[in-house]
Amino acid sequence: MAGAAEGQKRPGGRPMPPSGRGLPPPPPGPRFPPVDREKTCPLLLRVFTKSGGHHTKEDFAVRGKEPKDEVQIYTWKDATLRELTDLVKEVAPAARRRDARLSFALVYPDKNGRFIVREVGKTFSFGSGRRLDDAKALAELDFQIGDYLDVAIL
Repeated sequence: MAGAAEGQKRPGGRPMPPSGRGLPPPPPGPRFPPVDREKTCPLLLRVFTKSGGHHTKEDFAVRGKEPKDEVQIYTWKDATLRELTDLVKEVAPAARRRDARLSFALVYPDKNGRFIVREVGKTFSFGSGRRLDDAKALAELDFQIGDYLDVAIL
């Protein structure tokens, strides 16, 4: 006997699988489709680094007087925190230490125009098997074009 579901049809006319359990759910994939980096123009991401902790929202209060430790990166919304970690390590010597951790925060204006600094993920400078938020992409973090990225090197 093949199974109770044999001969039964799903909506749309497809036969039911022979076992009563059905098919396993599809593996979890990215929430956002990857960007075709060959055909899509990159965005300018303004990254501010600081050793010891994040900048405060007051550091961003006056337009044109943002913190001096800025790195400008051309990237795409599907860039992961691991990719950004590797780029920050190229310009910030403190981020190259073996025991360094990087904490990422989005900086953006609220509805009243005051800036908010919201932590969104952490990575280790050298992964060595320890994965925190390495695979998180900017799009998954609700990044909007024009937001800043603040990176605390701990």
